[in-house]
Amino acid sequence: MSNKNLKIFQNRKALFNYEIIQTFEVGIVLFGNEIRSIRDGRVVIDNSYAVIKKNEIWIMNLFIDLKELKNKFDNSDNLRPKKLLLKRKQIEKISHSLKSNNYTMVPLDLHFNQKGFLKVKLALSKGRKKADLREYKKQRDWKKEKQKL
Repeated sequence: MSNKNLKIFQNRKALFNYEIIQTFEVGIVLFGNEIRSIRDGRVVIDNSYAVIKKNEIWIMNLFIDLKELKNKFDNSDNLRPKKLLLKRKQIEKISHSLKSNNYTMVPLDLHFNQKGFLKVKLALSKGRKKADLREYKKQRDWKKEKQKL
C-alpha cells in the first residue's frame, strides 16, 4: 500500500477540548463491512472516547456508517463498542494513571499504517477548563499570525 492511499481521520475536537498527556498507537477489532466503510470515509470519530471494561480497553461512540454495506443476515450496529488491542502491561499502566490522575482516554485519529492495518492513535488526556480553552485558542491564533508574517 503506498503513502497516497493512507487515509487519516482526525478528531479535531480532542486537541481543543483536552490537554494531551501521552499517546499510544493501538490496533482495533472490526468487521469486514466496517473496514470497507472506513476506507470509503464514512466514519465519525469526534464524539468517541475509550473506557476500560474487564481489563480490556473499548472505544465507545465511534460511528461507522454501514447503510450501503449491510446485508440481510447482518445485525451489526453503527455505534457498537469496539475493542482496542493493547498488551496487558500497557493496559495496567493506563488504568493506573486513569485512576490516580483523573485522566480521560480519547482517540485522536484513525489511520492505516504501512501494512494497511487500521490503527487508532489513543491519548491519555486531561480536560481543559474554559479559561484554558481561551488561552489555547489565543496561542493557536498567534502561531497562525506568526506564520503569515
